Amino acid sequence: MIRISEVSRTFDGRAGRVEALRGINLDVAEGEFVAVLGRSGCGKSTLLRLISGLIPVTSGEVTVDGRPVTGPRRDIAMLFQRPALLPWRTVLDNVLLPVEVFGWKRAAHRDRARALLDVAGLSGFEKRLPHELSGGMQQRVSLCRSLIGDPRVMLMDEPFSALDALTREELAGELQRVHMRSGATVVFVTHSIDEAVLLADRVVVLSPRPGRVRKVVEVTIPRPRTLGRNAHLTEVAQVSADLHELLMERDQPAGAGTETMSEPSEVTR
Repeated sequence: MIRISEVSRTFDGRAGRVEALRGINLDVAEGEFVAVLGRSGCGKSTLLRLISGLIPVTSGEVTVDGRPVTGPRRDIAMLFQRPALLPWRTVLDNVLLPVEVFGWKRAAHRDRARALLDVAGLSGFEKRLPHELSGGMQQRVSLCRSLIGDPRVMLMDEPFSALDALTREELAGELQRVHMRSGATVVFVTHSIDEAVLLADRVVVLSPRPGRVRKVVEVTIPRPRTLGRNAHLTEVAQVSADLHELLMERDQPAGAGTETMSEPSEVTR
């Protein structure tokens, strides 16, 4: 589905050239949920923007369904840290915004928008404006907007980072249910180890800048997953502990090949 081949990205600034990512190799299968975990500044968000086509690669190639990504595509949706809702548009109209942008028939998507809002627990809020909603509710609207076009690929850049712990857990559970129903391919950037374990089929751990794939960890805990009562707490705790150790490891000097594992199959599927 998604293939990232020897991808590197550098940025030129006033202080000189900054290498954000180096030699990233990763395959994401159709319908898979992959979380990307790493320290601040390791290039996680940059990786999402490369997959989405918002910025070009410096070297290497990103393909989706075998087609090189050279710019934004209709079958790829992106959810950012902030909801980015238009304040003058109602909840329903915000959800329908991609319909207008891409020139789809509004009438054909109105019922789907209402159904998505109902699933997200926002039935009855269709005519409200964003400022009338809580932060968690606004992010639910943003999630509905990203789903309106039935995207095959969903890219999420720490979408719950600005929310309180309980709201984050609630929305993570909602995202898990949406993913299980839709079968979309998801790449999810997060700083939260527990969030990654709760949601992902695999967790990609990036090294500090320049970001390289340090290891890919499989999460085989049965779904649906929860951190509450009847949760697989022992399994969650073990995977979380393993990921914590990986993040705390002292990195080797750039170019030392920390992304090369003894079993290359762990890096790509």
